[in-house]
Amino acid sequence: MKRLKSLQIMLLAVLLLILAACSNGARQPASEEPRPSASQTSDQGAAEPGTRTIAHLKGEAVIPAKIEKIVVLSAEYIDHLLTIGEKPSGVNTEVRYGGDYLPYLADKLQGVQTVGSADNPNLEAITLLDPDVILIESRTAENKYEQLNKIAPTIVLGNEWLDYGDDTSFWTKDLLTIAEMYDKTDLAKEKIAELEQKTVQASEKIKVLENKKLAYLRVREKTLQVYAQQGHPTNALLYQDLGFEPAALTPSEQREDLSLEKTPELGADFIVLEMDPNARDFLDNMQKSALWKNIPAVQGGKVHETDSFWLFKGWGVIGRGEIIDEIMAWMEP
Repeated sequence: MKRLKSLQIMLLAVLLLILAACSNGARQPASEEPRPSASQTSDQGAAEPGTRTIAHLKGEAVIPAKIEKIVVLSAEYIDHLLTIGEKPSGVNTEVRYGGDYLPYLADKLQGVQTVGSADNPNLEAITLLDPDVILIESRTAENKYEQLNKIAPTIVLGNEWLDYGDDTSFWTKDLLTIAEMYDKTDLAKEKIAELEQKTVQASEKIKVLENKKLAYLRVREKTLQVYAQQGHPTNALLYQDLGFEPAALTPSEQREDLSLEKTPELGADFIVLEMDPNARDFLDNMQKSALWKNIPAVQGGKVHETDSFWLFKGWGVIGRGEIIDEIMAWMEP
């Protein structure tokens, strides 16, 4: 009888152990519990935005798929952003224009914070803006890339124009890269196509001119220079896209100093006279010279005085469009 009772107690203990094991097996530890699915996560709240990878001159940058704030340290990239309808949060100043916005874009940049020059950006001001992305050109990257990349993913674009020879559309490459950052590549292509149509229409008017030799001159504080046929997108716009013929003494690839004594040899029918802000005295003295007055373009009233915005305008849709408008208005009788 005692043995039977002991056996019953043992069987009961075994049964209790089996029940306990089944209970534990039905429950997973907290660390192994299944996570909610993506659809469950979005039901509970919006997921964090995704990212995209952009290739640039320093490798690759991982940036937000939706950029809220971008700092831009290059005039041409400001033009590109505005072309696709995006406004930067911070931009570089242009020292030659008094440390402010580049004048031809100023009306579109009201309220945008300035963050120093491209060569000497204000790192503290940029940090306070807390940008998602920083956009710079290759020259800025030589000394500032590492510092800027610690603040936010920094994309480096641009390269020397002469590396691309006769490819007059090279400037569009950076526009398309920036458009890719915003999923606006199609819009950028539309803007490029509109500009191409405008350029063709202007070139047709220039082609029919009997005399269309042009000299693109820059007046500096104490020097006169003649721009080349290549070496800058503005030059390529004038001589290749629009179809002006280079005047005599126009170099092939690099701008050169030009003495006042040699100006009559230009034989230019048109002169674009780009003037630095500190060059007024030099220009006034030059214009009084009989040598200057001997040039066909001067005699025919075909000298177009402009500022050095053209150096910036040649890189973007907005700027190039304005150059064409200036030229067409200037050429009207």
